[in-house]
Amino acid sequence: AVVDLGLPKIEGVEVIRRWRKAGRDFHILILTARGNWQDKVEGMDAGADDYLVKPFHVEELFERIKALLRRFGGQASSVLKFETLTIDLSAKQATVNDSAIDLTAFEFNILEYLLLNSERPVSKAELTEHLYEQDYDRDSNVIEVLVGRLRKKLETACKLSLIKTVRGQGYRFLHPSE
Repeated sequence: AVVDLGLPKIEGVEVIRRWRKAGRDFHILILTARGNWQDKVEGMDAGADDYLVKPFHVEELFERIKALLRRFGGQASSVLKFETLTIDLSAKQATVNDSAIDLTAFEFNILEYLLLNSERPVSKAELTEHLYEQDYDRDSNVIEVLVGRLRKKLETACKLSLIKTVRGQGYRFLHPSE
């Protein structure tokens, strides 16, 4: 569970205490704006396994979650497999049947972001914010071009259509079983 300390009706620390008192033994990471040492001690004392202060980088959050899973026996892997497609998030490499797919850094970052958010459509604006640190021209068709190139490379390599355009909402990675 990822818990914020500043919940609207009950403090996050109290939620954690109640879970632990009820015998719940899943991993808990506190994600909060409260960064003083007293809050950290209180959160860990309540039963949290890790503590991350906002603002944070999404990559750090993912790595902390994977570390929790490894530490407690879940062996989190940065390698994702979809039929013949293998994506290694750590090595930034996509392969089909052990043959590398030649992706640019932007194409791989789009693939990774769509994968990690595959439960929902991702808008062009959200992809732009993820790819570019500075304020970027949001009316540009660069995202459409990059997604189009990525889609073509994946379809050629995998013989599968893995990126769907969701009309009016953006793009979504489809698992081959969908």
